Amino acid sequence: MALKYSKYILLWIVGIVLMASCEEQKEHTAPAVHDRDSASMMISYGVNTLISDSGVIKYRIVSERWEVNTVRNPSRWIFEKGLFFEQFDEKFHVQSYIQCDTAYYYDQKRLWELRSRVSILTKDGLRFTSQQLFWDESNHELYSFVPSKLVTPDRTLEGTYFRSDERMTKYTVSNSKGSFEKADIAGSGDTIASAPDTVKAAVRPQVRPTRKIRR
Repeated sequence: MALKYSKYILLWIVGIVLMASCEEQKEHTAPAVHDRDSASMMISYGVNTLISDSGVIKYRIVSERWEVNTVRNPSRWIFEKGLFFEQFDEKFHVQSYIQCDTAYYYDQKRLWELRSRVSILTKDGLRFTSQQLFWDESNHELYSFVPSKLVTPDRTLEGTYFRSDERMTKYTVSNSKGSFEKADIAGSGDTIASAPDTVKAAVRPQVRPTRKIRR
C-alpha cells in the first residue's frame, strides 16, 4: 500500500517539474542607456603623444588615461589619471612643463582646467603651485581663483588670485603674502606696485606711536 502511494507522489512531483519547464522563460535584460554622456568617442591608455597647432608641434602630452568625449556639453578631453604636459618653442626646445592629478580640456573653448597638485616650471626657473589653474589658449593667459604659490629666483609670492600671460613673464598676484625686494615696492610697472591696496598694505612701513606729554 505504501508502495502504491509512493508511485503517486513520484508522478505528482514529475508533473510539477514538467509544468514548470513549459512556462515561458523571462529574459533578464538591463535597462536601456539613454544618457549618451557615458559614451566616449575614444579612450586611450599609456599616452605619450605630440600635438601641433597650425602645423607646428607645440605640446607633448603624457598620461595614463586619455578620454575624448564629444557628446558632453561642452565637449572635452578628460585626464583623470594625471597629466604631464610639455610646451615647445618654434625650435622645438622645451619652454615649460605642467603636471597635475586631473585635467580637462574643453576643445571647443580651447580652455584647460587643471586640478589637484598643479605644478609648473618655466624656462626662467619660475615655479608655480596650486590646487586649480585655468589656461585660456584663445586669450593666451593663465589664471586661478584659489590659493597659489609663485617662486622665482628673486622672490616668493602667495595669494588667492593669480593671472599671467602664457609664458608667465608678466603676472599678477592679489591678496598676497611673502618675501619682496625693494624694487617690488618702489619700482614702476611691477607686480606689487600696481597691485590693489590690500597687497600694498602688507608691505607699508609701520608707524611707531608717539606719546604726548601733558603739562
